[in-house]
Order: sequence, then structure tokens, then C-alpha cells
Amino acid sequence: MLKVEKVNVFYGESHILRDVDLQVSAGKVVCLMGRNGVGKTTLLKTLTGLLPARSGKILFRDRDITRDPSFRRARAGIGYAPQGREIFAHLSVQENLLVGLDAARNGAKEIPREVFDLFPVLQQMLKRRGGDLSGGQQQQLAIGRALVSEPELLLLDEPTEGIQPSIILEIETAIRRLREKGNVAILLVEQYLDFAQRLADEFCVMEKGEIVTRGAIKELTPEVVKRHLTV
Repeated sequence: MLKVEKVNVFYGESHILRDVDLQVSAGKVVCLMGRNGVGKTTLLKTLTGLLPARSGKILFRDRDITRDPSFRRARAGIGYAPQGREIFAHLSVQENLLVGLDAARNGAKEIPREVFDLFPVLQQMLKRRGGDLSGGQQQQLAIGRALVSEPELLLLDEPTEGIQPSIILEIETAIRRLREKGNVAILLVEQYLDFAQRLADEFCVMEKGEIVTRGAIKELTPEVVKRHLTV
């Protein structure tokens, strides 16, 4: 579904991502891990077109999207729930979801039933302003907004950050159900080790803008954690 080949990204003249290679298949969850500031969010923003790649290729469903603008990538089937949620605080839950619906490839005008099946609280709070929701509810809204266009690639940046345990479990259940559908590829940036190990099929670890190790999630041993992830 997604193939990243030798991608390099710069901020000005600062070299942030260095020859990044990555693959995510449909029906799989790949967890991108690493200490703070190593380039994980930069990679997700590059995949969505918010940051340009200076070199390398990004292939989505075997099509080169490296130079495509963000709106074209969204309409091609890439959904993104950013770190910090970034919902529209003054819009209602329903209006936030409708903003995401603008990227629907099939021209759909109604919020898919699946979004409310995954996150029932959103249906209960459709008229409530996004800014009035709890942090956990805002995170569910951010993921729901990414899902209304029914993407084939879902990018999730730190979905458990600052979230109460009960809602972490609800988000975990939602991601698991999406994976089980078999037609959605999920790239998950996550620091919460237990959450990642319960959900992911594969992992990649970044250091200083490079992917330094990767493998099946069962290969994420205490030694690997100590070497690459422990602060």
C-alpha cells in the first residue's frame, strides 16, 4: 500500500530525514518508534504532503505521489490524525467530521456509519463544540475525522499521548478492528510500548532521521528497547 524509498527531507539546510525506506501493507500495523526529535512526525508530514521531500520516492498503491499536493493525497486515500489532534475547537463534532468528508474519493456526503460504530461517543456529541470535549474525546474525533473519507492508508501520530487509560483501550479496539478489515494499512507513531506491542505487526526505530532497526513486533526485545528507545 505504501512504499517509501530513500526519502530525504530538509528544514532549510538542516538534514532531517536521511534515506528513509519504509513499507506498510494492507491489513498490517507498522509502528514507527524512536526518542523525541528523531524525525517521526516529520516523516508523517512528508507522507501527507505537508513537507516536501528533497529526494527519494513515495509510492502509494504503486503510484508515485512524491510531488502531489496534500489535498490530492487525501483524496487518493490517505488519512491523517496528527499529533496534538488539531481539531477545530469552535466547530461542532459534526462539522469537524464533515471537514474530513471533503476528502472522500467517492463524493460521499454522509458520515460513514463505521465511524460511529468505532467511536459511539462522537454520535452522542454531534452538536457539541470540539473544544468542549475531553482530551480523549478529541483524540477520538481526530481519528474519526481521518476515517470519514474511508482511507486505505491511515497515519496516526501519538494517538495515546495524554489520554486516559479507558479511552486508550477504545482507540486500541478501533485500530484492531480496522486492521482486521484487511484493506487498510496503518502507520502508527507511538511511544507507549505496551500499546505498540499489542497492536503492531512490525516496528521500525528511527534515530537522527534514519531508520536504524526494524522487524516483526516479536523482535522488539528488551535489548532493542534499551539500545534505541530508553531515555
